[in-house]
Amino acid sequence: MSNTTSDLHSRLLRVSEPIAETLRRTQYTPQESSKVSTKDILLSLLPNTPPPRLLDEEQSLSSIKSLALACALLSSSRSSTHELLSWIPESLSLAGESAFSEISREYFSDNNAESKRLLPVVLPELKDGIEGSSMGKDSDAEDVSAPMARKPVGYAILAAHQLRWFVTQVDEANLAKVCNLVVPCALIALDHWSPDVKRQGMISFVHIAKNVSSGDLGSYGDVVLDACCQNIASDDEIWIHVVELSVLLVTKLHPNNPRSSWYERIMNEMLGHLERQPRNKERRIAWLTFVEPLLNSLGLFLLAHFRRIFPLFFQWMHSDDAQTVLLVLERLETVVRLTWIRNSPVFPRLVEELVSLYKESSMRKERDEIRPLILRILKLLRQCKRLQFESAWRQYQDDPNLSTVVEYIM
Repeated sequence: MSNTTSDLHSRLLRVSEPIAETLRRTQYTPQESSKVSTKDILLSLLPNTPPPRLLDEEQSLSSIKSLALACALLSSSRSSTHELLSWIPESLSLAGESAFSEISREYFSDNNAESKRLLPVVLPELKDGIEGSSMGKDSDAEDVSAPMARKPVGYAILAAHQLRWFVTQVDEANLAKVCNLVVPCALIALDHWSPDVKRQGMISFVHIAKNVSSGDLGSYGDVVLDACCQNIASDDEIWIHVVELSVLLVTKLHPNNPRSSWYERIMNEMLGHLERQPRNKERRIAWLTFVEPLLNSLGLFLLAHFRRIFPLFFQWMHSDDAQTVLLVLERLETVVRLTWIRNSPVFPRLVEELVSLYKESSMRKERDEIRPLILRILKLLRQCKRLQFESAWRQYQDDPNLSTVVEYIM
């Protein structure tokens, strides 16, 4: 780092002054229930006093840290709809990103140096911000009970957004170097009672899982998987994140090992939750979107889950929304390809449901997408068990509405 004198403070002041000016003009009315003013927090982080005569290295880094925390909060608002951040205009968010780029370029030696210098400085503060409201929860209340929480939950929500922003700025080449710093802090967010905090922790972990090796996660792997399992029965708003993270982690940490108890536990937790809410469109679409790598890793071990998977598939195949139907057919093709439906009593029912859907699809505008998938699955079923397929197909062989199907599969 360079510029350890008052010149540093002057430069930081120059970078932050336009942000502070715009921020003061921006209308903001804090929610009474939140007990937290994001605007006041931002203004307190921006340098706003004349530069001291001399700054030592610790003071210099503290000044940069404060401005970086403000920039992270501003920039993270672009991907958040939370009331604590939604009031921030895009112009301020962009100004925060620009200021962060400038201080990183000017005071660090390389483009990703924030992973080496800033993260060790900001993470303890963010960790304290998240932990401050994670003391406990009333069993009959949605919010933390006042005597048990040291700080309003709004501070934890803002800190979690900052954490997610800092983590996602670090690229693959540098993320492994700071895993031992980032993972414990992200775990605290994952274990928080607030869904808003959990979400940011999960997004952070998704970025980590995509950009580090299983060895880089070290002993934290099973701890994070356990946290995922405990969060599967979660609020709708974070279901998509917990599904994506669970699949990413178990397939990364236990590749080519479908006998791992984690596969069984995660699949059972997910299926159990889907069985309780089979008509929840957002949940099923999220699961069908992200589950493919888990299915591929399980392979033949999927047979043990047939009695739970197929009733859901059969119900979802006839959903009103085309996205669900197409996703179900894609996942169904994967299951058939991996297992060849060995000794399964679902075979006749599967043929029946596919034929029914083929006929139904004539009235759908997406029929040109749906029907090729059905044809591929029927052909694959015939290749899997020709005699059983022909036995099941016998009742449809004279149906004039299925002549195209017969030509394709026979």
